[in-house]
Amino acid sequence: MSDTTADISALHDFQVDAHVLLTRAQECLSHLDLIGHDTDACDCLLNTLGTLAERAHLQTQTQIADFCRQLCHVLEPQQCRARLHAALPKLKACLSLLAWQLELIDPHTGQLNLDPQEQLALLEELEQTFRQLHAEPAKATSTPAAPAPALGA
Repeated sequence: MSDTTADISALHDFQVDAHVLLTRAQECLSHLDLIGHDTDACDCLLNTLGTLAERAHLQTQTQIADFCRQLCHVLEPQQCRARLHAALPKLKACLSLLAWQLELIDPHTGQLNLDPQEQLALLEELEQTFRQLHAEPAKATSTPAAPAPALGA
């Protein structure tokens, strides 16, 4: 078997594994959609993205590997993990982008030549979502509550 055939076979195996991992990650998001603060689903999502990053790195799919690592970095802090359910639309968009990128890998060369701007924009939107979520409790405690109306008024 030539090196090219082995490379194409390895690429195919990676793509199959990556689709399985993406499906698992999407199931984690579905679970979080139903049960908002499920730590098992959060752990599963982070572990799945970490595994996908490792496998993409081994297959020299650096754009995919880096995006998965960056997602893990954003999602890892405990305060973010506790609020993953509130960021589901952004997370779904990130997984959709990953799925799209897997489809765009050239099956003969293994190349994925994309501008990383969409990845960076999604990561920024996700980080902004968590910044807003972190600010909400502070706003709630810093603004005085309106006095309750008097009975019979």
